[in-house]
Amino acid sequence: MARKCAICGKGPQFGSQVSHSHKTTKKKRLPNLHRIRAEIDGKIKRVYVCSDCLSAGKVKKVI
Repeated sequence: MARKCAICGKGPQFGSQVSHSHKTTKKKRLPNLHRIRAEIDGKIKRVYVCSDCLSAGKVKKVI
């Protein structure tokens, strides 16, 4: 699965998960992606788009 938004380019972010005793482990946060049919440059394509771009109306969803 593609892990980047086709519109804004949002991808995975890395950081540390910190426990109560302040012990750290690596953590990966993935964006909330949806596979939709969208009209891009006049053509209908299936792309992965994050939920922020969908709700902001940055992409035209085709049914």
